Amino acid sequence: MTLGNHSIITQFLLLGLSTDPHIQALLFVLFLKIYLLTLMGNLMMLLVVRADSHLHTPMFFFLSHLSLLDLCLSSVTVPKMLKDLLSETKTISVRGCLAQGFFALITAGAECFLLSAMAYDRYAAICHPLLYGQIMKKQLCVQLVCGSWGLASLNAFINTLLAANLDFCENHTISHYSCEVPSLFPLSCSDVSINLTVLLCSSLMHGFGTLLPIVFSYARIVSTILSIGSTIGRSKTFSTCSSHLTAVSFFFASGFLRYLMPTSGSPLELIFSVQYGVVTPMMNPLIYSLKNKKVKAAVRRTLGKYIRWSR
Repeated sequence: MTLGNHSIITQFLLLGLSTDPHIQALLFVLFLKIYLLTLMGNLMMLLVVRADSHLHTPMFFFLSHLSLLDLCLSSVTVPKMLKDLLSETKTISVRGCLAQGFFALITAGAECFLLSAMAYDRYAAICHPLLYGQIMKKQLCVQLVCGSWGLASLNAFINTLLAANLDFCENHTISHYSCEVPSLFPLSCSDVSINLTVLLCSSLMHGFGTLLPIVFSYARIVSTILSIGSTIGRSKTFSTCSSHLTAVSFFFASGFLRYLMPTSGSPLELIFSVQYGVVTPMMNPLIYSLKNKKVKAAVRRTLGKYIRWSR
């Protein structure tokens, strides 16, 4: 099948992180360990939040869904990357590439909205502690989570549908370890101006639409913390949101830079993609478990129950 003088491409070649076999072997071991830690950490977080009644609160309800999203986000790209690191031919079909880009957009987008909802939860808890139970009702929490998935799905559907209508000719090499929608544009022999405009606008709306509530929430939180007279009280109050602030910094910085910078195949693109798609899903359960006394106590209780049951 041809388009003008061009052959239609049915599959892409992924260059991956390196072409050196020895480096690929080292990267396989490294990313396999990261992926296993991601699975264990996030599954443990899901289990602990579900099993321990002390964690049946809005904050940990959101945290359990964050763990689910991190599992999905990592699993969209890492298994394929591990397979390619052991393969001589690193190919993926056009449909498979679009599917991977679609699910990457959904999971990453939903995580943006969820982190924004978690910021609002911290704002309600710190700035309006007496009204916290009335503000963060279960119904609102469920609506925020469903809204996160819904809006992210809409964004992914629009961008992937536009990408699916592109024709890919001659050049079929992606300078990446996975298929992300921006990586497809340089390969197309169609006019991608609409795709670029929609992706840029949706990324800005998606990014700033979730980042601004976070900034507003933390501005109010900082103001409330500074009004506390006791140094110990200020430190204790800030510790309740430091984990979330760390997670936001890790995810938003790399995600924003990846989707807003022009696609050029530079090493920075790979670094940003690895940061938000591989490293952050591994780090989030560590951040929340190491910095949160309730989580550490719940892990000890859950492990204690398991040990007693196994005996």
